[in-house]
Amino acid sequence: MTINRLLSTLILVFLFQYIFPQEHASQQDTIRKDALNVYIEASDYIKKEIPYINYVRDLKDADVYIISTNQRTGAGGMEYTYFIHGQKKFEGMIDTVAVFSSPDDTEDIIRQKQVNALKMGLMRYIQKTPMAEYINISFLKPLSESVSTDKWNNWVFRVSVNGYFTGEKSYQNKYLNSSVSANRVTSDWKINLNGTYYYSVSIYDISGVKYSSDNRSKYINALVVRSLSDHWSIGGSFSVGSSSYNNQKFYTTLMPGIEYDIYPYSQSTRRQLRLLYRVGFNPVIYYDTTIYEKTKDNLWNHSLTAAFQAVQKWGSVNISFVYSNYLHDWSKNNLSLDGELDLRIAKGLSLNIGGGVSLIHDQLSLVKGQASTEEILTRRRQLETQYQFFTMFGLSYTFGSIYNNVVNPRFGSNRGNYIIMF
Repeated sequence: MTINRLLSTLILVFLFQYIFPQEHASQQDTIRKDALNVYIEASDYIKKEIPYINYVRDLKDADVYIISTNQRTGAGGMEYTYFIHGQKKFEGMIDTVAVFSSPDDTEDIIRQKQVNALKMGLMRYIQKTPMAEYINISFLKPLSESVSTDKWNNWVFRVSVNGYFTGEKSYQNKYLNSSVSANRVTSDWKINLNGTYYYSVSIYDISGVKYSSDNRSKYINALVVRSLSDHWSIGGSFSVGSSSYNNQKFYTTLMPGIEYDIYPYSQSTRRQLRLLYRVGFNPVIYYDTTIYEKTKDNLWNHSLTAAFQAVQKWGSVNISFVYSNYLHDWSKNNLSLDGELDLRIAKGLSLNIGGGVSLIHDQLSLVKGQASTEEILTRRRQLETQYQFFTMFGLSYTFGSIYNNVVNPRFGSNRGNYIIMF
């Protein structure tokens, strides 16, 4: 297949689409031109279930734009929130709708709930279009006169076990992770309790010589937070556990703290600017003697966290800054900054960038002595470093028709794989 033949085929396909439109004009939906133009990151399911609006690809073409956010609930489910903003003739109209899923909801139940929430949120906009003539609203479930009480008093429990085994001629890996948790979240209290056991072993066969890397950790964490107002909270965390990778045979951490959110917590799905200060006690017993000639430590430390999150029509931003140090020696500190920006630059053009960097000077549990080549390659133990970093980026550009209504599932997804046969 030559390049000229490929180009000729693509040109013929384009001309065919241009000369012979998708359907004859007489077969087109004559009322779709009056439908509400909506900008939303919508799945194929949403487009199928809400077909009486136009899904446009750019914010400027929309009569209504919808910003969607989600956050985990205390029950282990999710809260999906849709912020609906009117533009042009709907300028000044703003609505918010939310839907909750439970941990045992299937994907189908969740997407049905999302669609129902979007339908209700869009109704007062659609009511002002000719499409309103064809809308029928019904209520399907009868109501009882009483409200049942929660016998669990908002407590949610979860037990999980997962693992895998993979291998080939020169490599094998076994992994096991089990956890149990109990959570209770109300408007006044947030209580998270969880315990985890982690085990991983990797075996490498290099020219008949086998190397193994064995890592185990187990811990119990507790977090208790009390809401004081729409801006202030107090609480604390407690941890106890061990980690072979970090050379910690036994450790305990107790960290009370106080947090202030410049924005009200009620706006947390749209924007947050939280300042959290914590101070605590951290006794440790080590597996091996550390580089500071210690087999155990009684450490005091504190930390300050500043976190900013915002979701707007131009995109979203998430930035966090954390500083911590040990009180016995302020040179033993850790400073980290990371963030992510999802920016809608122009029509069809989006940019996603992110990254983070940490300046590390608080590795008190490092094992004394030089790490072997085997330990370095298999990452069997924590190694000395003064920094860590990561970066990511993505750029996308879309152009063509402003509408994005049609869903066609034939031959699978229309992204990623292309087949041209001659």
